[in-house]
Amino acid sequence: MSDTAGPPWDLSTEYAAPDDPAIDADLAELEALLADVERRSEPLAEAVAQSFVLDEAARRACVAAAQDVYLIEEKASRLLQDPNVYAECRLSVNSRDGAAQALQGRLQSLHVRYLEAMEPLSQFLDLAPQDWVDEYLADDRVRASEFAVRHSRKRRHETLPLSEESLVNALSQDGIHAWGRLYDQLSGALRCQVRGEGNEPEEVGLAEAASRMQSTDDAVREDAWRAINRSWDGHVESAAGAINAIAGWRLEMCRRRSGERSVHYLDAPVHANRIERKTLDTLMEVAWEANALGRRAARAMARAYGKTHIAPWDQRAPAPALSGAPEAIPFAEATELVASAYGSVDSEMGDFVRMMVEKRWIEATQGANKRPGAYCTSFAKSRTPRVYMTYSGSMTDVTILAHELGHGFHHWVMRDLPDSQRHYGMSVAETASTFGETVVRDALMRRADSAEAELAVAWEEVAATAAFLLNIPTRFEFETRFYDARSERPLLPDELKDIMREAWLKWHGDALAEPDPLFWANKLHFYISGLSFYNFPYLFGYLFSLGVYARRERMGESFFERYKALLADTGRMTAEELAKQHLDADLTAPDFWRDTVEALEPRVANFERLVAECV
Repeated sequence: MSDTAGPPWDLSTEYAAPDDPAIDADLAELEALLADVERRSEPLAEAVAQSFVLDEAARRACVAAAQDVYLIEEKASRLLQDPNVYAECRLSVNSRDGAAQALQGRLQSLHVRYLEAMEPLSQFLDLAPQDWVDEYLADDRVRASEFAVRHSRKRRHETLPLSEESLVNALSQDGIHAWGRLYDQLSGALRCQVRGEGNEPEEVGLAEAASRMQSTDDAVREDAWRAINRSWDGHVESAAGAINAIAGWRLEMCRRRSGERSVHYLDAPVHANRIERKTLDTLMEVAWEANALGRRAARAMARAYGKTHIAPWDQRAPAPALSGAPEAIPFAEATELVASAYGSVDSEMGDFVRMMVEKRWIEATQGANKRPGAYCTSFAKSRTPRVYMTYSGSMTDVTILAHELGHGFHHWVMRDLPDSQRHYGMSVAETASTFGETVVRDALMRRADSAEAELAVAWEEVAATAAFLLNIPTRFEFETRFYDARSERPLLPDELKDIMREAWLKWHGDALAEPDPLFWANKLHFYISGLSFYNFPYLFGYLFSLGVYARRERMGESFFERYKALLADTGRMTAEELAKQHLDADLTAPDFWRDTVEALEPRVANFERLVAECV
């Protein structure tokens, strides 16, 4: 393990172990609550079955029952979420943790029962006449859920009969979600051979191999990338089976839900992200307009390494090692850098970072069985966030740390809100994280004392520009083309490789040395069974966050409180409403997005200047 690696996180404040009696107690209470919900939901199911043709007394009883079930559901969801988050956290650190796997398996049947128990309330609120819903929301105990209820009703035309919705929920655990779990287990267990000390073969896990793609040595990065792809190439049938099954399930659900009007595979992710389809279309149109700027950024990154084209193994490369450039950054120093930069916005943000460190809510170790990637999650009962990553000391790692702590701060700002207002779309989920990255990069740029040090900081900024304007659209291109083709039949591994190759070439064009045909296999995001099209939210969040950041100076001393208000509203507004309320911007029109992209051009030009000066 590197001397720069960070500490393990502390999960003991939630549970001591997967066999902690506290988990048994929580799950026993959960089962009792679910039994109560099942009993109280009978009139709701009856109302749905009778198309809401009830007398006045029965109507009032239904509304009262719905309110009672909602209050029970809030508590039940916390009891179910916490053990699940705990198991996921343990499995992220050690994908072979048998006790955590057993706990996760135990939770599956409870998750199915929870979904089935809550389905009558869900259908009642989606399908009931508007005056029933208005009466339901008039109660102070449930009024906080108004946005969630009204937003859910936008998809009421997709609702299946109650028995069918219950069947879908039951089958999904050993259906679509099983394929997602299979991929998680496979990616955590896979090993690949890289060149170690003295060029001797060394077997490492995928997460450790991926961390080598943050080396300043081009040969090390290429070796790691090819090793990862060799490993996945031996399992392409499994990966293809999983991605075909996940997409096939979603497409079949679209077909089944198209009784009233056609349901497109983008309808669910657009609704989940709380944006309009017009906003997504405008976003991708502006991304294509900005393609030349993204390629400029990529070519400049290649020139910094003495190359003419960027390669797939350069996607996570740090700034090249130059005299005057910073050395590897120990974790303690990195957290203080982030805390200081966050504190420049407001001391509350800096204090939050230091609290995360002191309470050991950050997992930053290195390990053979760690899953690749980084994320932020939170425990529902304590409302405390946790950040997961593999830290090895690169400037990229500092940026990832800043990104995930931004997510954590978003969680923290919302911790006192009602549960129904703490869930937000993935599009705005990237707002605080990307804002955090930008704050840290700008602070580091101000501290730079040489052109080489400036380049090391600017590298992260331009790498983000290339990633969001090229790599993220590449993923979206692949996924849309894949879903279109999958609607006809399952695709073979070679066909998936071809689609991915073409997507890389379309978006990266002449800036690219070679495409990554196996990116569909090694990218976790394509296998998240609970979320589809987990790509465009990153682009949305990146540009939206930069639009917020651009207003920091303009708003002056009032900015921080207005920024917190924006974050707090993410769970009770659509993205379009949020932008109008807090930024006076129209997200369905291209102007907001174009203005943000145009603000990136001087940053790319500055990086090009630094490359010419330093390399």
